[in-house]
Amino acid sequence: MKNHIYDVIILGAGPAGLSAGLYAARAKMKTLIIEKGIAGGLIFTTSEVDNYPGSMENATGPGLSERMKQQAEEFGAEFVTDEVLKVSVKEDIKMVEGTMNEYKARSLIIAAGALPKTIGCEGEKEHIGQGVSYCATCDGSFFSSLEVFVVGGGDAAVEEAVFLTKFARKVTIVHRRDALRAAKSLQEKAFKNEKIEFRFNSVVEEIKGEGAVETIVFKDTVSGELTEYNADPKDGIIGVFIFIGYTPNTKFLGNVIKTDSSGYIMTDEKMATNVEGVFAAGDIRVKPLRQVVTAVSDGAVAAVEAEKYVERMNG
Repeated sequence: MKNHIYDVIILGAGPAGLSAGLYAARAKMKTLIIEKGIAGGLIFTTSEVDNYPGSMENATGPGLSERMKQQAEEFGAEFVTDEVLKVSVKEDIKMVEGTMNEYKARSLIIAAGALPKTIGCEGEKEHIGQGVSYCATCDGSFFSSLEVFVVGGGDAAVEEAVFLTKFARKVTIVHRRDALRAAKSLQEKAFKNEKIEFRFNSVVEEIKGEGAVETIVFKDTVSGELTEYNADPKDGIIGVFIFIGYTPNTKFLGNVIKTDSSGYIMTDEKMATNVEGVFAAGDIRVKPLRQVVTAVSDGAVAAVEAEKYVERMNG
């Protein structure tokens, strides 16, 4: 594989990478998708997908991911499981170094995604998809008429808390400080919303429950006191939405690809980065909305532009 040169290598097999792989392979480009884990990215952890246009009733994240992967494979895209350590993109032939092998391509699409920051408390990981969520747009409707807690005090947390009031009967914003960090206009909107309450100077210490989230243990950041909050017996579940930021997977790129202050890749509307022949798609790039529908759009655009770039290279 060291001597094989692909037309395009796609880093990441989330919705953006799979969409790029489908479009690139369908255009008869020699396409390789490198993924260190399971195809599907964050959507693989979503039990239900009801906000993707045309998705079947009761569609699941794993099911949609597998179908996307199959489509890309049907058109000839190759997949390899490997973790990318670094890339070299200054020459016409781009080099990708993984733990298992070295790969070469005429163009590169970076679709390695971004991971939501976690609280790191006991029980958080075990309850993902069972009450713990990092996406209000994805999972808010599942908590209709229920009680939810939103962890965070920035713009995203307050925006999502307001959004969740469309579904939940009560939304409590939990923030470690005594005041929110969100823009004043957002704070005013939240304070005026009768469905929203606030729990300041608090952090989530533990999330408990048999299957679904039934109990949240809070710690007072001033006194250190621990208190338990239990779900209403009629509900049997509490929603915990965590919005304390995302971490884009860009460390392996070094300083060659231009990013913003948070590490997200900066692109133009054609998904082109500051390096010729290198494109970015999906959650890893600077964008206003991180959803499956925007990721697949990015992937399609990136693949089409990569195809044009390779055609120019080949004369």
